[in-house]
Amino acid sequence: MEEEPKITLCREGDNTLGERSLELHENAGGVIGTCGKVPLNNIEDLSLAYTPGVAEPCRKIAKRPDDVYKYTMKRNSVAVISDGSAVLGLGNIGAHAALPVMEGKALIFKELAGIDAIPICIDTNDTEELIRTIKNIAPVFGGINLEDISAPRCFTIEKRLRRELPIPVFHDDQHGTAVVVIAGLLNALKITGKKMGDIKTVVSGAGAAGKAISLKLIRAGVNPGKLLICDSHGIIHKGRKEGMNPEKEELAELTNEHAIKGTLADAMQDADVFIGVSAPGIVSREMVASMASDPIVFAMANPVPEIMPSEAKKAGARIVATGRSDCPNQINNCLGFPGLFRGALDVCASDITPEMEMAAVYALADSVKDKELNENYIIPGPLDRKVVKAVSEAVSNEAVRNGVARSLF
Repeated sequence: MEEEPKITLCREGDNTLGERSLELHENAGGVIGTCGKVPLNNIEDLSLAYTPGVAEPCRKIAKRPDDVYKYTMKRNSVAVISDGSAVLGLGNIGAHAALPVMEGKALIFKELAGIDAIPICIDTNDTEELIRTIKNIAPVFGGINLEDISAPRCFTIEKRLRRELPIPVFHDDQHGTAVVVIAGLLNALKITGKKMGDIKTVVSGAGAAGKAISLKLIRAGVNPGKLLICDSHGIIHKGRKEGMNPEKEELAELTNEHAIKGTLADAMQDADVFIGVSAPGIVSREMVASMASDPIVFAMANPVPEIMPSEAKKAGARIVATGRSDCPNQINNCLGFPGLFRGALDVCASDITPEMEMAAVYALADSVKDKELNENYIIPGPLDRKVVKAVSEAVSNEAVRNGVARSLF
């Protein structure tokens, strides 16, 4: 077995990374800014970019609203929106404290996909007010990226906005996470020789990411009857009363065909795959050892996973992935959302459909060639520049097939 990389970046009590990040944000005054695309050196420049010349594109758009894609930033812009209610591992820290995360997300959009992303933190946790505000600012943007909004409100907010806005609305904590997880799992299964339709899968966490991953697993071919989803109350099953909500009720109807009851440890017995988007340290070596042969463990609680990779390996895990940058097989959303939005914006799409998301899954998985695959390399690195091109092309093509691409020019 290869020696596992030393874990240094996020160890409890080690504030080095945090201190350096604090210094970077203070010295730069945040990590993003804006810049013009045209010169402003003389009166003629001013007259063309602003008054009186700007009246002409205004008239064009007033006559034909879709011309806003031709004459403004809308075609290449995304709003990164949060209410600060579920930020990273920090919880409900509010709109002001969420801003550094949204700025970082905007930086990733720009650097990896060339997209002009604007961080917008809305100071309310009221669902209806949040929906109204996003709808009212939507004319500026070609897409909306929802981020760090607490469950189950996030499901309602996304569903409403997708129904009521003519542009893509994408909750990255749900669908972006799911896209990268399923892509990594497809490649992990190639190594173990197991098939999607045969595996027993356990998902720990039934919030935004857990539900989206579970639904995407089913779409990718996992047998829903052999899919067990656990929350803090144990295995979700039909008839369970404790800790349920409409989202979990839907999962109970779709999965766990035999209404298996019990704890996470019970669920993991003889499982081929464990996917964790839940809490640190809740999986023991004994639980991994109880899994089927060549088990796959995606322990993605961050910064401390459900089980540390070294412990999972000692317990017999064949392949381990986490959300950490200092371990092999990092499951990082920035492998998904930049290419997804690039592909949607390139065809002025009105939506990001499930089919477009699955196109992203397969393109991302195929970014690692079969001859390159090994236990420590099932997914590209998060800054691999070839990923955005592959994903965006697949997404654009699927948007055209789905009939959600606009014909503007």
